[in-house]
Amino acid sequence: MVTRGLGPNPGYHRTMRNAKSRGVRPTAKRPPAPATVAAYLRRVPEPGRSTLTKIRAAIRSAAPREATETISYRMPAFRYRVVLVWYAAFADHCSLFPTGRIVEAFRNERAGFITRKGTIQFPTGKPLPIALIKRIVKARVAQVDQKQRR
Repeated sequence: MVTRGLGPNPGYHRTMRNAKSRGVRPTAKRPPAPATVAAYLRRVPEPGRSTLTKIRAAIRSAAPREATETISYRMPAFRYRVVLVWYAAFADHCSLFPTGRIVEAFRNERAGFITRKGTIQFPTGKPLPIALIKRIVKARVAQVDQKQRR
């Protein structure tokens, strides 16, 4: 019996075809997640680091004293019972992630900024709306407190 094209491993072609269809590619190793917010900030180049430091200070001033800083989803975050907000630096902007409902609640005040379902992007070359960031954090705290009362 002659088996053409199967070679020494009959399942080889089927396996390779499945791997290609799944989009299996070699992946580059990501650096380990930062253990602390300070470690995260050390990795961020300027001008993102200074913008992120200002965002961090605004969040800290509006969050309750019991709020703590943590790393969640490889990003810095403030936690008060649950995660209040995340914030992160990217190539040309810094983002605040206060949840979709909060972003939508500030629909009229976020004009001029790129927004997505749960994030507001602040370009690194423009002045930060510190007062808006503080109002967003306070609204998120009120949302968390209201859920706790239920």
